[in-house]
Amino acid sequence: MHLFSGFQFRDWLLANDPALSRLRMASRVTLTIVFSFLVLLAIQMFILPLPTAAFGLGIVLSIEGGVAVRDKGNARQLVTRLFGCVASLGVVAIAAGLEDRRFLSDLVFLVVIALASAGRVFGPRGFAIGMFAFTSYFMGSYFRPSLAELPAVAIGPVVSVLVGHLVRAVLLPDDWRRDLLRSLESVRGRINQILFKLAALAGSGHIGEADRQELRQLEDRLKEVVLMAETFIPRPAGGVFDATADPAAELAIRLFDAHLAAESAIVLSFQSPPPFALVHAVIEADATQLAPYSAMAEAMKDEPQGETVRALLWLGEARQQLTQAIGEGQASGFAGIDAVKDTAQPERIDFSFANPLLRSALQITLASALAMGFGLLLSRERWFWAVLAAFLVFTNSNSRGDTAMKALSRSLGTVFGIAIGLLLATLISGEPVIAIPVAAVCIFLAFYFLQVSYATMTFFISIVLCLVYGMTGVLTLDLLQLRIGETLIGAVAGTAVAFLVLPARTRGVLDTALARWFQALDELLSAIGEGKSGFALIALSQKIDACYRDVTVAARPLGSSWSVVTRPGQIRQTLAIFLSCTYWARILAKSYAASAEADELKRLIASDLALMKDAAPRGSTCFFIERKASRTTGRHLPLSREGARLGLEMIGSALERLYPQADVLPFAPGEVIARSKQG
Repeated sequence: MHLFSGFQFRDWLLANDPALSRLRMASRVTLTIVFSFLVLLAIQMFILPLPTAAFGLGIVLSIEGGVAVRDKGNARQLVTRLFGCVASLGVVAIAAGLEDRRFLSDLVFLVVIALASAGRVFGPRGFAIGMFAFTSYFMGSYFRPSLAELPAVAIGPVVSVLVGHLVRAVLLPDDWRRDLLRSLESVRGRINQILFKLAALAGSGHIGEADRQELRQLEDRLKEVVLMAETFIPRPAGGVFDATADPAAELAIRLFDAHLAAESAIVLSFQSPPPFALVHAVIEADATQLAPYSAMAEAMKDEPQGETVRALLWLGEARQQLTQAIGEGQASGFAGIDAVKDTAQPERIDFSFANPLLRSALQITLASALAMGFGLLLSRERWFWAVLAAFLVFTNSNSRGDTAMKALSRSLGTVFGIAIGLLLATLISGEPVIAIPVAAVCIFLAFYFLQVSYATMTFFISIVLCLVYGMTGVLTLDLLQLRIGETLIGAVAGTAVAFLVLPARTRGVLDTALARWFQALDELLSAIGEGKSGFALIALSQKIDACYRDVTVAARPLGSSWSVVTRPGQIRQTLAIFLSCTYWARILAKSYAASAEADELKRLIASDLALMKDAAPRGSTCFFIERKASRTTGRHLPLSREGARLGLEMIGSALERLYPQADVLPFAPGEVIARSKQG
């Protein structure tokens, strides 16, 4: 049987787009725009003429409705859309009323920006309404409808809201059971990617540094989709399952095992690549070919090759269990798992500048004012583009480094998008039958890549704008140069304010993320010291996993995200240490059970807590430590009788590596197992 016979396009798509969430969002936005435009066009042709602003608002709010509305449940989403529609109509009316008082209109725009940004403290609904208000005032000032045209202009927002709700609630609805199934398929797809890479390495018999880096990237991608899948599994109010008899608990355990088995297969393959025939048998789930390897693993117990074989066998079994769960989900739709009502209480809103959202609102307003001032110097008619860029570079950014990266992405995406868009618009000039489908495809691609690359999204949106300009007959080289100039002004204004006014330092954000990670690890170790086990420990280890993801996001501006770092350096080294510690925390949570070695485990817990007490107050300093090349710690798949001890020792080993006292690691390869047996 061919090695890749089970690898199909849908598996590839799910592995690269977990739960097809990106595909669904891009489809929603594109369909909402298309349907809204068609409805407005029908009204224009058969009922009454509509001003251009109605079409502009309909299209822009179709985008915001698909991207910004994040409430849970169709009813809540509809309420948010309706509030957003009211806000849109209100600010457009204000913009129209102040059209003859441009200076006052510009000041009011800054007030709208301040209120829209501050509205984010009210959660997802406040964020969405703020985005509706900002974009609507922007479009109102851009198209300048008269007061007499307002009733016709209002049709645009109303149509976009109704069509957007229809698309999201009926055509492409949210369904946690479907998303759970797809996310599990995504987990399996990413495990397959790991197995294919291991098969390639097993065939060559050598694992180089580039191969190690690729496997770590695959490990991180797996962790990402596992965290997503875990959010779809309904949990009790306390977050901890009571018994394995619960279908949701059983599924959570299968997912946990699959994740841990894949991680173990990777880290053990680093010290001893697996046999090619074994990896092939695991991929094909061939029980006949797998049978001899169980005896091999037992015969080579505690040897690196034997531990690698054991890890692959475990991964094969966990993958089959996951496949069985997927099959059950396809057959029954997880009918045995009951949905859990959302009982979360709203948090108290902090209206002080201690709240980063309010600090960000001030930054956004100042950056917009700065962009407005310099944008007006460049153009009285097109300065809105500068304000738009300054406003958007702060969206979903956590630090000044994040903002700077987003500003650069927006600038590069605009420049390259306009270059390609100008070429396309020139080639298909006067051919709307071609230009309109191309624009629709570019809109789809823009929002498909939004969660992956902001630069790519901006690139495709810039192409769409060039096509629109071409179809409306206003496309000129001077106009495109002006757009680039205004975008650069907004990007620079946003970056400058992010660094100079109430800056959220990248290291400060990273310090906060690290504090949460250390706190989560402390809770796990303390829980073991208190004698807890089972689901309670697994839930705590999953919390560490989520905190590790936050650490990688916070560290991204220091160099690059873990998934794309390809050069040696302190950032990558330190993330590897935290990844290792997170992995061993999961091993510890799975393996721990009260035993006769309780006193020894308590000693190890105390030792790890002491290391944490030393490392945690130093925050992100560990990311800037120069570490000499050191030997790799031998990481062996824990056997049931020694997994907890191994986990604790390896956590201690990883914590010591944060601030090394010598140029060798605390344990030499393989020494940890020997030490664990000495008692």
